Amino acid sequence: MEFRAEARFMRVSPQKARLVLDLIKGRRVEDALNTLAFTKKRVAPTVEKLVRSALENANYLSAEKGIDVDVDNLYVKQAVANDGPRMKRIRPAPMGRAYRYVRRIAHIQIALAERGKNGEALAHVVGEESAAAASPAKKTTGKTKKRAVGKKKKTVGKK
Repeated sequence: MEFRAEARFMRVSPQKARLVLDLIKGRRVEDALNTLAFTKKRVAPTVEKLVRSALENANYLSAEKGIDVDVDNLYVKQAVANDGPRMKRIRPAPMGRAYRYVRRIAHIQIALAERGKNGEALAHVVGEESAAAASPAKKTTGKTKKRAVGKKKKTVGKK
């Protein structure tokens, strides 16, 4: 099962948000929260709030909906920062000109999943098994065609 949280229209560049998200991808939730608590980037508290929100979503589903979730085995399965709409601004420049610049906005998504006892992920993608079984790997034979290497075409130049 996957538990998601999303923060939209965050006033941070997606590139800067990805720097923080790359720190927590694949980590357990407790480790991710510790990492975010000691990260000095401005977006780190927002990402920490998102991880806590996804964790609370997992708690809610385990308590209210009757889904069996072990909160201690949750890990950050996916952490993505996508582009939002850009705000175009103008800065005054010398001699009556104007320079345009862009303020970027990010949509941040975090997904938590439960990891099994062996360390493998319990959340499976639907259709993943059937696609792998339907197209077996091609067998290659030892015979390959040899290409001529180093042959050049002769060209006639103008005189």
